[in-house]
Amino acid sequence: MKFMFVWRLLRLETYNAFMNMAIDEAILKARIEDLVPNTVRFYLWRPSAVSIGRFQKAENEVQLDNCRKHGVNIVRRISGGGAVFHDAEGEITYSIIAGKEDLEAPDITAVYAKIYSGLAEAAGVLGLIADFNRGNVKSCPNLMVNARKISGSAQFHKKGVVLQHGTFLVDVDLEKMFLFLRVPWARTCMEIVNIAKRRITSIKEELGRDVSIKRVEEALIKGFQKALSIEFVEGKLTSYEIELADELCREKYVTDNWNFHGEAISRSSALPFNS
Repeated sequence: MKFMFVWRLLRLETYNAFMNMAIDEAILKARIEDLVPNTVRFYLWRPSAVSIGRFQKAENEVQLDNCRKHGVNIVRRISGGGAVFHDAEGEITYSIIAGKEDLEAPDITAVYAKIYSGLAEAAGVLGLIADFNRGNVKSCPNLMVNARKISGSAQFHKKGVVLQHGTFLVDVDLEKMFLFLRVPWARTCMEIVNIAKRRITSIKEELGRDVSIKRVEEALIKGFQKALSIEFVEGKLTSYEIELADELCREKYVTDNWNFHGEAISRSSALPFNS
């Protein structure tokens, strides 16, 4: 019998974009300091939001006026990758914070492959066949169903610990998505929507029926347990993580300095961004 490692499971909760990113960073710092175990977290975004990669410029990636008009949050991640629209109704987001040695993955691509194997198992539980796409210099690795992307993610590494967070598309409204994401070469919104229809899919589209967020969460739990050879113990954020997340949200993630200029207030609790 294969030995099963025990990880903490944080069940589905809903926060705004700023607190979601603050919680992920707080868990990361707690794991680096060995205050918490390896953790898998599931969450939703309310209101809807656009997250941009660590080194992107918001004005190049986001329809700023449309976001303001419709109350869509804009937040910068500490991870790399591209801009992502997070629909309050259409996706479940996961984050995995774990020691790289525990993932038994020697490099970044291997970490992606290991975690995506859990997503592929989850897709299988739902009745879909999914394939890992290793990505290239222009795009992060992702998960494909029938040659279309159903899950994308990004990573941050520090002191032997990796944070990977990503989406799992339950449903997708491409017209809404590209109302908020900027694609400089597209002359009209519908031009990019027609292209995106050939490249992006969702669980609902592939199965031809609605699937509840709760059902998807259960599939992800089973998928990660199987692929990572782990057992989950349901837990909660510690008081340390809650206090740090509150501080990070207030002093970093809600600020224009961070979201539009990539500058965070220097605090003892803030993570440096070199790997």
